[in-house]
Amino acid sequence: MSTETSTDSTVAHATFVIDRTFDASLDRVWDAFAVAEKRAQWFGGDDSFTATEDTQDFRVGGGAVNDGQWHGGPTSRFVATYTDIVDKQRIVSTYDMWVGGEHLSTSVTTTELAAVDGGTRVVYTEHGVFLDGKDDGSQREAGSRGIFDALAAYLAR
Repeated sequence: MSTETSTDSTVAHATFVIDRTFDASLDRVWDAFAVAEKRAQWFGGDDSFTATEDTQDFRVGGGAVNDGQWHGGPTSRFVATYTDIVDKQRIVSTYDMWVGGEHLSTSVTTTELAAVDGGTRVVYTEHGVFLDGKDDGSQREAGSRGIFDALAAYLAR
């Protein structure tokens, strides 16, 4: 009996850091992450994306799901689990991404927040495992920077 299999699987690892200071109080920035109704206003709220599921249970062991479709493009599914939360200081989570029904990646993220002169500093670090050549981390970093731009626009309102 033959047990031959064809494996074309690859894995790429990437780490990136986004360091931003927002002209908003620590309380306001924290709430943008922690309060589901506020998070929904900036995370995944792009006009070119139609959400079919957007949930958040902000507690250790809870999670977030963002599911939908890019207009004229593929479906996207983000599923996160919060593994550590220190009030107004730190959020640690793991998350998986699927695009077009294919598992794209698994990541561990840390979001650190601190009040500073002029607002709130947020340092976001992501360690990603990108599967089967679908990304090398550069697209994820660019997308994450776009998400932080959306957070800045939300906080500027």
